[in-house]
This record gives sequence, structure tokens and C-alpha cells, in this order.
Amino acid sequence: MVTLSVNGTQHQLDIEPETPLLWVLRDELGLMGTKYACGIGLCGACAVHMNGVPVRSCQMPVGSLAGVAITTIEGLSTAAGRAVQRAWVEHDVAQCGYCQSGQIMAAAALLAANKAPGDAEIDAAMTNLCRCGTYPRIRAAIHRAAELLRG
Repeated sequence: MVTLSVNGTQHQLDIEPETPLLWVLRDELGLMGTKYACGIGLCGACAVHMNGVPVRSCQMPVGSLAGVAITTIEGLSTAAGRAVQRAWVEHDVAQCGYCQSGQIMAAAALLAANKAPGDAEIDAAMTNLCRCGTYPRIRAAIHRAAELLRG
């Protein structure tokens, strides 16, 4: 048995400890917002927060997550998360939208740690890949979300 805390709810699952968190979220818990893309931890579409830090869930075995608070896009209800989601809509960031849940998770974690990031800080923190190339809109939306957080 593996016990996971996801979006504030404890789950006891009869699952192999080597199973990647991504598949547990999607297949066992029905949380479909976390996306599968590359499967090797490079693209970031599968990003979730672990104790507030963005990580690639496709490479994270569930057996190593005891006592870790996992937040998915469905559970992102922080001030930074709400500001990022609002800014994403205002700046029409998504093109195909596939990577956006991972992008939003990374941006929310950045803004939770840094309320006024510059372009270089955004570029350093936003390591997720976007096949559509909406990087300028992502950066603009993060700046807008920072404004929203400052009031």
C-alpha cells in the first residue's frame, strides 16, 4: 500500500511503489489535468508541486512520496495560482494548450517564491517546453500575474 496526499486528500492505493506519480494521478485518481508528453522528465507537461516545488511527475515513483504534499493543477488554489490562471486568459497564452497545466504549475511556484521576477528569472524558472512557442506570451502573463499579486 502507498499513501499519498494529493490536493489535501489522503489516498491509500494498492499500487507498485515504482509506478510513476503521473500514472497514479491520471489512472488511479482520475486527475486528468496533469499531462503525459515526453515521459522522460524533459518537457514539463506533467509538472505538479511537491511541497510547493514544481517537479516532473512522470519520473517520480510513488513509493518515495510518503509525507509529501502533492498539488496538481486541479488543486492549485493559491493566490499565485489564481493570478497566473487569470493572466493566462488575459494574455491568451494557450495555443494548443497541451503544455499549459505544467506551465501554470511552474509559473505559480515561481511567483510564490518571487513576487516580482525579471525576464532572466522567468526564463531560468520556466524550463517547460511549448511546441507552439508561446514563450513571449508566457513571460508577459507571468509579469501580469505578478502585478495582480502586488494588488
